[in-house]
Amino acid sequence: MARVTTTNRRAALRAGAGLVAGGALAAGCGTGPTTNAAAKSTSTKSATATGSAVKPSPTTHPAPAPRAYPGQPAQITHGPRTRPRVALTFHGQGDPALAHTLLGTAERHGAHLTVLAVGTWLDEHPDIARRILDGGHDLGNHTQRHISVNDLAEADARKEITDCADRLRRLTGSIGTWFRPSRAPTASALVTGLARQVGYPHVLSYDVDSLDYTRPGAAAVTRKVLSEVREGSVVSLHFGYEDTVAALPDLLTELDRRKLRAVTTTELLS
Repeated sequence: MARVTTTNRRAALRAGAGLVAGGALAAGCGTGPTTNAAAKSTSTKSATATGSAVKPSPTTHPAPAPRAYPGQPAQITHGPRTRPRVALTFHGQGDPALAHTLLGTAERHGAHLTVLAVGTWLDEHPDIARRILDGGHDLGNHTQRHISVNDLAEADARKEITDCADRLRRLTGSIGTWFRPSRAPTASALVTGLARQVGYPHVLSYDVDSLDYTRPGAAAVTRKVLSEVREGSVVSLHFGYEDTVAALPDLLTELDRRKLRAVTTTELLS
């Protein structure tokens, strides 16, 4: 039997470490945005299951908090009709690769969006919160599970709002600038009051519905929005749909031609 010395024991340990490092590098290699996104999602879910999820730290300065807009109703559907600005608002859910593409397209056109994020989406893709804010976009609350919040009992509705607010606070240092109810264009009186208690002075609705979630095709999405949009409009769109990704460049180009600037909802109302 070969005698194990200090020297060959160290050599064996170094060889084992090399095998582990090599395996880690191979496992981390992706072939494109979708593969990388799926890998991040799997990693996050696995870490969460073991109680060791890596939580992105808040920004060096807290993200913007909700604010009250004097003269605006409890439920805001549009901004001032006297300024050439519109707000493109997105329900934040779905394939993060599509979200990244939409954010990049907006930024290349000099536009800024408002993203109302679903809490479970943030749980699966926590890095997306930082990406949205770093791009100069608004980030808000679209409930934790994207269920019909208006139909819930008071305690359950409050939990839907507060759970998502807690995710946002943990990731960004703020509960987000806006709250939008899930599965409804407007909030019930109960949900509006609960949102106010959590810290959202206004509920964000909209006056233009793109209907992109019906998958009508990019041209139909563009036509629907452009036929109804005007100064001060708040437009409802969605992450997670290829039609929306394909429609956004033409939509932004035409808005620019009409001299309607796409801004965050905060800027729209400021």
